[in-house]
Amino acid sequence: MEKEKYLSPVLETLRHYPLQAGIEKAAGYAAEYAAGIGARPVYPHGEALAELEQLGGEVPEQPAATDEIIDILGHAGSDAAVSSTGGSYFGFVMGGSIPAGMCAGVLSSAWDQNAAKYAMSPVANELEGICEKWVTDILGLPAGTAMATVGGSSNATMIAITAARDALLARKGYDAGRDGLFGAPEIRAVIGAGAHPSVYRALSVIGLGSGRVEEVPCRPDGSMSADDLPELDDMTLLILQAGALHTGAFDEIRPICEKAGRAGAWVHIDGAVGLWAAASENLRHLTDGLELADSWAADAHKGLNAPYDCGIVLCRDRSALTASMGGADLSKIDVSAGTSRRDNMDYTYEMSRRARSVELWAVIKSLGREGIGQMQDELHAKAVYFAERLAGAGFEIMNDVTFIQFGAHWQDDETTAKVLKTVQDSGVCWMGGAEYKGKFCIRICVCSWRTTYEDIDVSADEIIRAAQKPR
Repeated sequence: MEKEKYLSPVLETLRHYPLQAGIEKAAGYAAEYAAGIGARPVYPHGEALAELEQLGGEVPEQPAATDEIIDILGHAGSDAAVSSTGGSYFGFVMGGSIPAGMCAGVLSSAWDQNAAKYAMSPVANELEGICEKWVTDILGLPAGTAMATVGGSSNATMIAITAARDALLARKGYDAGRDGLFGAPEIRAVIGAGAHPSVYRALSVIGLGSGRVEEVPCRPDGSMSADDLPELDDMTLLILQAGALHTGAFDEIRPICEKAGRAGAWVHIDGAVGLWAAASENLRHLTDGLELADSWAADAHKGLNAPYDCGIVLCRDRSALTASMGGADLSKIDVSAGTSRRDNMDYTYEMSRRARSVELWAVIKSLGREGIGQMQDELHAKAVYFAERLAGAGFEIMNDVTFIQFGAHWQDDETTAKVLKTVQDSGVCWMGGAEYKGKFCIRICVCSWRTTYEDIDVSADEIIRAAQKPR
C-alpha cells in the first residue's frame, strides 16, 4: 500500500522552494517599483505595453519556475503598471497607498487569511471590529453602527440598499429573503439625476430596476436640493451623494435627511468620493447631517489612501444589515471551534474573502484622526491650486472646487480632447475626460497623498503647453 501513495512532482518541487528567498525577491521588485514611482511614465505606452505579450500565449503545459515568474512580473508587469500611486496621476478618484497600508498589504498577503469567520482568522475579524468602531467615530455616525469591508463602494452601495429594500418590505410584513420579490409591495427609489452609474447598477442587481427610479433634478454642480424632492413616504429608498462624480459637490444632506425622516423613508448616502470630508474640521460642513442617514458607502482607497479593494459599507441598524445578508442561514455553517465573537461574513454576501481590515487598520493607525482630517484639507487645497493655475492660463474651470475634483475646458470640445490626448501621451501626468454642462472637459482629481505642489506645477505646465501648441 505504501508504494501506491502518490506524490506530485510539481508539488514536491514547490515544497522545496526557498520561500523566504522568493518573498524577498518579490519584495525587492516591489520596493524598487515604489521607490521609483516618481520617475516612471504615469501611463505605460509603446514598448512597456508590448512587454505584456510575455504574459500571454497558450495555456502553459509545463510548470514554470517561481523565480522566473517573479522576474517576469517584476520587469514586464512593473513596466506596464499605471503609476496611479504616484503624485502625477489625476484620473478618476483613485487615491494612493500610504506606506503603512502598502506594507501591511505585503504582510497580509503572506498571512493569506480567510476573513469570513473568527474561527478562520481571529486577527482579521478582530481588526474589522476595531475598524468599525474607529470609522464610525471618525465620521461622527451613531454609536453601534455596523460596518464591513467589501471590494469597493459599488459593492458597499449594493449591500446597503439590499438592507434598505428588505427593511422597507419588512414594514409591510413581507420577507424578501424568504419569498423573493414576486408580488412584493412596491418600493420607490428616489435619486438625484447626477447619481453615480454604480447606483443604477446596484438598483438593477437587487431587483428594484434602474429604469424605475424617480430622478430628482440637480443643480448645475450635480448636487440635489431638499426643495426639489418629491413627496416621500415610508416605502421610499432615497439615495444621496456626498461628492458628485465630476465636481465633488455634496447634496443638502441635513435638510434632505430631516424631510426623509419625517416621512419614514430610508436614506442611503453614496460617499465614495467625499465621505471622509467629515473627518476635517474645515470641510465637515459639506457633510452636515451625515449622522441622520440610515446607511452609507465609502471607499478607503480614495480619501483615506488605503490600498485598493477596500470599500466600506455602514448601516445604522445592525440587525437589518445582518438579516439581509442571510444571517440566520449562516449559523448553519459548522465550524470546529464555535465562538460568540464577530464573524465578518454576517455583514456582507461574501464568505471567503481576503483580510482587507489589515490594511484599513494600518492606515487609520498611521494617520490618526488628525492626519485623516489634514489629508482632506491638503487634497482640497491642492485641487484649488491646480484649478487656479489652469484658470490663470485661460482655461474655463467648469465648477467651483468644492472638494478634490474639477473640470477644465479649452476653447471648444474638439480642441479640449486634443489637449487631453497630448497630455495623456506625454507620460508627464494623466487625467481623464468627461462631459459636463454640455461640454467636453479635462477631468482632474487630486486624490493622492504623494501629490506635491511641484507635481501640480509640472502637470499644469504640461497641460498649458499642450493647449498653446500650434495646431
